[in-house]
Amino acid sequence: MSKGLWVWAAEAPGKLALVDPEGREWSRGELVAEINRVSHGLRALGLERGDTVAIASVNCAQYYHVHFACQQLGLYLTPINWHLAPAEIAYIVNDCEAKLLIGHGRVDAVANALPEIDLPASHRLAVGSLDGFRPFAQLVAGQPDSRPEQLSAGVVMNYTSGTTGNPKGVKRPLADIDPDLVGALTTGLLSLFGIEAEKDGVHLCGSPLYHTAVLIWSQASLHHGHAVVLMDKWEPEECLRLIDRHRVTTTHMVPTQFHRMLALPDEVRARYDCSSTRHMVHAAAPCPPDVKRRMIEWWGNSIWEYYAATEGGGTMVSPQEWMQYPGTVGRVWAGADVRIFDDDGKEVPQGEKGTIYFKVGDVDFEYKGDVAKTRKDRLRCEHGEFFTVGDIGYFNEDGYLFLSDRKIDMIISGGANIYPAEIENVFLSHPKVGDVAVFGIPNDDWGEEIKAVVEPAEGVEPGDSLTGELMEFIREKLAKMKWPRSIDYTDAMPRDPNGKLYKRRLRDPYWEGRERSI
Repeated sequence: MSKGLWVWAAEAPGKLALVDPEGREWSRGELVAEINRVSHGLRALGLERGDTVAIASVNCAQYYHVHFACQQLGLYLTPINWHLAPAEIAYIVNDCEAKLLIGHGRVDAVANALPEIDLPASHRLAVGSLDGFRPFAQLVAGQPDSRPEQLSAGVVMNYTSGTTGNPKGVKRPLADIDPDLVGALTTGLLSLFGIEAEKDGVHLCGSPLYHTAVLIWSQASLHHGHAVVLMDKWEPEECLRLIDRHRVTTTHMVPTQFHRMLALPDEVRARYDCSSTRHMVHAAAPCPPDVKRRMIEWWGNSIWEYYAATEGGGTMVSPQEWMQYPGTVGRVWAGADVRIFDDDGKEVPQGEKGTIYFKVGDVDFEYKGDVAKTRKDRLRCEHGEFFTVGDIGYFNEDGYLFLSDRKIDMIISGGANIYPAEIENVFLSHPKVGDVAVFGIPNDDWGEEIKAVVEPAEGVEPGDSLTGELMEFIREKLAKMKWPRSIDYTDAMPRDPNGKLYKRRLRDPYWEGRERSI
């Protein structure tokens, strides 16, 4: 078990802890001192154990200052996707019952949300200049850098994006334990992957910190004695430059980022040395086998994968195991319980597809303010209580889990279940495809038909010629029932900065006034 950030800082205060997006380097001692100043500032504003701090900010050093301050004061931290509309931001701020809101000068949406937020001016702070917010610097001005007394462990309350309705906060009870112990315990996930404490570990954080896994992995890296290199906006070549410059050993990515790096010209990729990489972990979406295979050929056996949910549970797979079982998201990790049930709540045989469920752990959770959703996504059976996020999959004979798709994305055409991810993977193996989304649209005879929306690769022109080429390619690799009836084109797929595809934005217009069977 690791020691936690505060202990590492006491032992070696001069060692590098953080490189922020502006290139400023923070030693462990400097980072902890600023965390303590923020902690005293929050106390001065009257925040008490169990209160919530909401933050809607781009990636910056202050994000970590606030996070770790909440972690040692017994506060809930609610990260908010700053790309949301003002009304959506206001909903989360109000729903989490925030006592303090922190924004950023580049996030106008959070300022525009203020008419719907009932917080006094004293409890609205911004990194940089933002109308209606006090400067964040005022929070720490004159505050001591000593560690506060009466420490208490705090936690993050993330909001799931969901597929319908408003987002839901995943709220866990506060544990009455020492924050240093919490810090050490958070590194357990890294240890599962064989990532060792301290050494020369350097973690690259290139995705938005409002994402659950991104914040978990980067803060756990700091607790593990590793330095963190923080990016503001992920770009493929800049990512490679930072890996080379800082000798990065770990990161947390999504398959879209792999795809974009592989699309760089060979001469650009050859400029950068990626031999330092050891555990370049990806998750959030199934990775097309061809993309992953090429990444392993490029970076070696450093491409690890896991499958989990904000609510808990998970599987993991090493690059060596993946090469033996291409397409798998791994075996259930130690201490977790993942099972496949049918629509009647019965566990299905090995090799049969069904809904993936995770065992509710010792630390329970609820969707804040939504008892109905908490109950709806749970299953009680002879094996205990399980929850699902709606994914479909199966275990093979050796216990490796394979994802088929999300239940909400599954296409039912002529009574047959069709999984878009399989079709998308084939499209993505074509060099003229930059990105793709496949989904079902209404068909009076078949119930649904398959629609593909393609974002052409850079320099490729959309049109009938490209459609003909792609359809011929698909026909060679997939059964007829999986062929799209039509292909549309877009110059920008609706993805968030972490790579998550908002497929509903593409699919929903076709279903307006009609009801899907899923």
